[in-house]
Amino acid sequence: MANQPTASGPQRARALGEFIRAHREQLTPLAVGLAPGPRRRTPGLRREEVAQLCGVSPTWYTWIEQGRPVSASAEALARIAVALQLTRAERAYLFDLAGERDPAEPTPASADAPAALLATVRHLDTPAYVLDRQWNALAWNAPAAELFVGWLDGSPEDTARERNLLRFTFTVPAARTLIADWETRARRLVAQFRADAIHHLNEAPTRTLLDSLAGESESFAHFWASQDVGEREVGTREFDHPQAGRVVYEQITFKPAHREDLLLVVLVQS
Repeated sequence: MANQPTASGPQRARALGEFIRAHREQLTPLAVGLAPGPRRRTPGLRREEVAQLCGVSPTWYTWIEQGRPVSASAEALARIAVALQLTRAERAYLFDLAGERDPAEPTPASADAPAALLATVRHLDTPAYVLDRQWNALAWNAPAAELFVGWLDGSPEDTARERNLLRFTFTVPAARTLIADWETRARRLVAQFRADAIHHLNEAPTRTLLDSLAGESESFAHFWASQDVGEREVGTREFDHPQAGRVVYEQITFKPAHREDLLLVVLVQS
């Protein structure tokens, strides 16, 4: 289950309206190519001017700023972001507030993982690996290969080998032996994946993964149907390794800047 409460719909709508209004008031007519016109009662652009720049009705735009529960498509939000001249970070925040995926955001290919990130994983002396948006392992180091028997061991060049974390957890028998308290950890993994995948649940690779796992694993189907949502947290991870016996780590998960579709997971021995 989620560890922290999330903002309600009305709270998010108000926050979205306040954010848009603040940035409208920071823009001058000159900045968007408009004549200053007569004396203005409020700073920045008028709502009608932004609505005109966005190609939307002034009433609809006003309701958005007022935090009313109106529907805002990704395309309309993109036009607002352009009209208000938002930076990359501000645009991302706008779409997060609206709960929409930015249509301008690329869908990175697995091979596009930054070389510096992959090199960092190889140079760490503790288990570390990189996951893509479907939780396929893109890169891992030797300590991770030694720990995750049945998932990351074997030749990295073996492209026929299944490297998906969820598939390993739910369909490979060795996972139930390796992962201590398997049921609790497996349930948390599903809840965390639901949170991670919220913006791409309807994309073909994600749907294919979920549908196939639900058909192959009753446990996965049950956990997914529970609708639990969880955050990746720092915490203890215990394994019963076939050679090393019980080993305990503290897990730390990072999202690389500008590549939040990737996860860097590092396990530090306790």
